[in-house]
Amino acid sequence: MLAFIVKRVLLAIPSLLAISFLVFLVARLAPSGPVEIIAGDKATPAIVAQLKHEYGLDKPVFVQYVNYVVGIATHGDLGKSFQRGGQPITEMLRNDFPVTAQLAWQALLFAIIVGIPTGILAALFHNSWFDRLAMLAVVALVSVPSIVLGPLLIMVLALHLRWLPIDGWSSPMHTLLPTVTLGARSAAMLARFMRSSLLDVLRQDYIRTAIAKGYSRGRAVWKHGLKNALLPVLTVMGTVFGALLSGSFVVETIFRVPGIGFESINSISKRDYPVIQGMALLVAVLYIVINIAIDVLYGVIDPRIRSQESPK
Repeated sequence: MLAFIVKRVLLAIPSLLAISFLVFLVARLAPSGPVEIIAGDKATPAIVAQLKHEYGLDKPVFVQYVNYVVGIATHGDLGKSFQRGGQPITEMLRNDFPVTAQLAWQALLFAIIVGIPTGILAALFHNSWFDRLAMLAVVALVSVPSIVLGPLLIMVLALHLRWLPIDGWSSPMHTLLPTVTLGARSAAMLARFMRSSLLDVLRQDYIRTAIAKGYSRGRAVWKHGLKNALLPVLTVMGTVFGALLSGSFVVETIFRVPGIGFESINSISKRDYPVIQGMALLVAVLYIVINIAIDVLYGVIDPRIRSQESPK
């Protein structure tokens, strides 16, 4: 298992380099750059040239990228923000990322608590009214993006009923609307995959054998079926968590949550290259770490996978 993890980490390095280069290049394709925004429309060419030299933007793009990678590899330096008084990106991530991580974890927990039991019950009562109602809700929630669901929840729960605050992150009550908005689609996805996976398990011979030996259907599913049914859902869960981290950018902007998503949107509008690059690199690293963790968890749950990974 350790060799497998090391191999995956080594294979992830080229992916990170490719992602960082694409983000580095695409950020600079915008018609205007950070210098033009900072200097303003009335800035003289001399001032613009001085600012470009200060920020290192007067060098060729490839040279800028090499310097960026060398800074990360040697000192862990992600650069400094152009717009926030030269604040180091690592400091910004240290301050803002815990908020995004909390929102993503809460949304994942909400998705698991709502989605997994719904999928299990829909499979156990297949073709019943509950199954049809649950799948109708799943289709509806999967189809509605957070940019639509968020304002709807604000309008109903915050403005009309006045049950919850609209924006901010200062109390647990402030976190409810962003959590539900971010986690609703993921809950629907987990419910759909859990239902499909458990239905496949219920058709297997070992479930029929367990029931024939005297187990009730519920006990057979609990003792023999759920663990096998959860394996495919784990992969979806890892993808879902990565999507929650990146999808929180929209939700954070809607509810003004002070996380990396909110800062990223502001940075894109201001062409703050180091912030954009740092946020994108962080999300890429998180995706890779989450996928490796899911693969390791696979081996913990299913011994057959451990035996396949072990040397012959």
